[in-house]
Amino acid sequence: MPSQMRLRRGLTVLVGALSLLAACAQEPAAQEASARAAPAAAAQTVSSATSVGGAVGKPPAGFEALEAVTPTGRTRFFVEIADTDAEREKGLMFRKDVPPDRGMLFDFKTPREVAFWMRNTLIPLDIIYIRADGVVLSIARNTTPLSEAPIPSGGPVVGVLELAGGRAGEIGLMPGDRIEHRIFKRD
Repeated sequence: MPSQMRLRRGLTVLVGALSLLAACAQEPAAQEASARAAPAAAAQTVSSATSVGGAVGKPPAGFEALEAVTPTGRTRFFVEIADTDAEREKGLMFRKDVPPDRGMLFDFKTPREVAFWMRNTLIPLDIIYIRADGVVLSIARNTTPLSEAPIPSGGPVVGVLELAGGRAGEIGLMPGDRIEHRIFKRD
């Protein structure tokens, strides 16, 4: 046990030293720009917890704001709403990318078990299954593009959020966390 603790401490010190070296290696102009940007970034933070690359400002036409709430903070996304059979069927098929602050929210209106697939979907996605109260039921991470294998929700859901593959992990989203949007009812 003591040798594992020493190894862990050593790795922590090494990571800290590498971070410091990387900061020192920045060009002076980059350091100056970083110093100027820090107060602006701090002003945008609602609490001490920060989001990782969340959406800023008003949603563009055809999008709505949605927030993922984790123990480490909130991350805002702009999402397209798929609330008709035709929109839900097409989803994010044929898209070549999904920006990190965007996604698609599927509204099923009433709780039901669902299964998604990646047919005609060209990029990996994170598929987040959400209960009627906004609590994340399950997450399929980095799904396989073009796969026709069903990806089940694992229980009744009202909404499904699709984000760029890996995004749920970047923001620390886990089952039990909350998604805030008008389609989810809070008790």
